Amino acid sequence: MFDRAARAALIQRKAHVARPAESRDRAAGDDLADEWTVVQDLWRAGFEGAPGLARRQETRLAALLAHARGASPFYRRRYAHLPTGGAALGDLPVVTKRELMAAFDDWVTDPAVTRAGLEAFIADPSLIATAFRESFVCTSAGTTGHPGLFVHDRGAIDVYRAITFTRIAPAWFGAADWWRLALRGFRWAAVFGTGGHYVGAGWVELERRRGAFRARAFRVFPVQLPLAELVAGLNAFDPAVLTGYPSALALLAAEQAAGRLSLRPVVLACGGESLPADAGARMAAAFDCPVHNMYAASECLPMAFSCAQGWLHVNSDWVILEPVDAQLRPMPAGEPSHTVLLTNLANRIQPIIRYDLGDSVLARPSPCPCGSPLPAIRVAGRQDDVLHLAAADGRSVTILPMAIGTVVEETPGVQRSQLIQTGPATIRLRLDLEAGIDGEQAWRDATGRITAYLAAQQLGNVVLVRASEPPEQSARFGKFRQVIARPPATGK
Repeated sequence: MFDRAARAALIQRKAHVARPAESRDRAAGDDLADEWTVVQDLWRAGFEGAPGLARRQETRLAALLAHARGASPFYRRRYAHLPTGGAALGDLPVVTKRELMAAFDDWVTDPAVTRAGLEAFIADPSLIATAFRESFVCTSAGTTGHPGLFVHDRGAIDVYRAITFTRIAPAWFGAADWWRLALRGFRWAAVFGTGGHYVGAGWVELERRRGAFRARAFRVFPVQLPLAELVAGLNAFDPAVLTGYPSALALLAAEQAAGRLSLRPVVLACGGESLPADAGARMAAAFDCPVHNMYAASECLPMAFSCAQGWLHVNSDWVILEPVDAQLRPMPAGEPSHTVLLTNLANRIQPIIRYDLGDSVLARPSPCPCGSPLPAIRVAGRQDDVLHLAAADGRSVTILPMAIGTVVEETPGVQRSQLIQTGPATIRLRLDLEAGIDGEQAWRDATGRITAYLAAQQLGNVVLVRASEPPEQSARFGKFRQVIARPPATGK
């Protein structure tokens, strides 16, 4: 992802890459021949500034809308009342994860891609990070109320990769950093949830499959590992880049400060959760390196990335983010939104247009002091809690929300879950099951998985209480918080 050799090799590679039909069907002016073409266009956009970014966004949006109307029965119906070529973005109806998943086979633009086929694909653990018809497949947690199944075509993958090393890497690494990375073998450790088609670990594994060098240099460390095992593994690997969920990196920063972890990273990179400013400062102090942040989702990978001023810059030529209020009206810059609407201009196989992402976003009202022409935002995303549970011997054991949440997500038939710590060694479990699932069997499966995970953390004494109520949405954060560290009486 960050190695200089890979950058040089890509610059020399100009051969056309074969694509499935849905990716080849590009409208004129879209310039998506391959990853190299995207790299060149990103460079040109940087030189042209805000006007060039706006022009590209407008052209790509028009092409995406034409493609969605022509190839997606779902959007053809939704846009039937709108003029063919003159609809403004704000005139288009908002879509939700729930309705898109319910109309999955009509939503996708390749009839050969079906929900049944994809569900069979993701049910096989051996296929994690492998291509499905040359596309990258990932699943999302049900934090907005419903789990998602997302497919990114080859053209989108090219865009995500090109943005990573054309914009993000130069923003995060200086010339001296590249030299330090080279001396350390470009080793990159990613601490993410594993065991399913999750976007973080899946993307790293996809990159590892690109060649022997990446397979050696990049490694995923499961966030579900007991802390002592995770620390030992990272010490042995000695990464030059450490990335992961902010909650995981904050816990590792405490281990570094205590002397049990002894890493020398060039940078830390966070994603997948909100990054509180105080947590970022503690990480930077513990590891003595910069801490960067990326705003990404299963629906669109590199939506925005951090600058030295602490803002996130939106890749606005490939992504549209609309901060809106509870009535879906535009929010003025400088005020936090109720939610944000996402339009992914890169992915054609599964068009995401004015999609309610569920995050609260604040747009910067003036240009960022860093000088980037890209719009700047701040985001309040996933707001799950870290659990501190009491072991049988009285010790306090820290459990990361993404770790225990992933364990439950792996349970067949569970559509959404919510774990609430109600005492020092008590967790209340709420489950929302798919239609036709045996509730008793799902409870046994879920609790069996959680009990085994907790036992591996030396928490075999923790009691799981079965809740009669389903998972409930947080009035404060909007999303369904999956892991809550305090009783419901104090507020979800």
